[in-house]
Amino acid sequence: MLKACLNGGRTRAEHPAVPVTPAELAGDAARCAALGVAAVHVHPRDAAGAESLAPGVIDAAVTALRAACPGLPVGVSTGAWIEPDPAARVAAVRAWRVLPDFASVNVHEAGAEQVAEALAERGVGVEAGVWTVDAVAAYRRWRVPVLRVLVECLATEPAVALTDASGILAALPSDHPPVLLHAEGPAVWSILDEAVERGLDTRIGLEDTLHLPDGAPAADNAALVAAAARRGAR
Repeated sequence: MLKACLNGGRTRAEHPAVPVTPAELAGDAARCAALGVAAVHVHPRDAAGAESLAPGVIDAAVTALRAACPGLPVGVSTGAWIEPDPAARVAAVRAWRVLPDFASVNVHEAGAEQVAEALAERGVGVEAGVWTVDAVAAYRRWRVPVLRVLVECLATEPAVALTDASGILAALPSDHPPVLLHAEGPAVWSILDEAVERGLDTRIGLEDTLHLPDGAPAADNAALVAAAARRGAR
């Protein structure tokens, strides 16, 4: 499965094609869906352009994406940098009116399991974000049903990121749910190739990289998705 990660915390100053508004997210998602992505992951923004978990912000983004791409699974982030207070993250999830199909929860963050429980209670699929081998130990203690495990390699050096990926994957329990393997920055394409080789889910988009495999700037999310498809990611 190839997922498009459309914006993350990127700003227009970093790349002019970063989608911010619900309409921009919907348009980008439609272009990526036409190229074969199986899901999209977005970080909805408020009127000032800041990432937000507020019900109105989530509702507007998910509604626009569903209208543009009926049937395409839509996911959002619940990262602690968006709302540092775990209780406030839980309250936000419980106040959403238009529910995404799934949401990522970084296992190492304070209150992560409680956020995951709130999502599961509402029928939202939980993606457990695992960044380190130590985080795998915390994930093993969870009692929340998980849709997939997101293995994110933080190292920018490709060789180091590949070593980290192997370590995290080896530490996962044998009965783990599907794994999505990805990286950010210079290691993105090496890790994407590793995911393809291992038969794992992966993702691509302006959240993770601004560059094509040859180092040239990517025009937009669709260009990154097309490049991933040429490398065997589907």
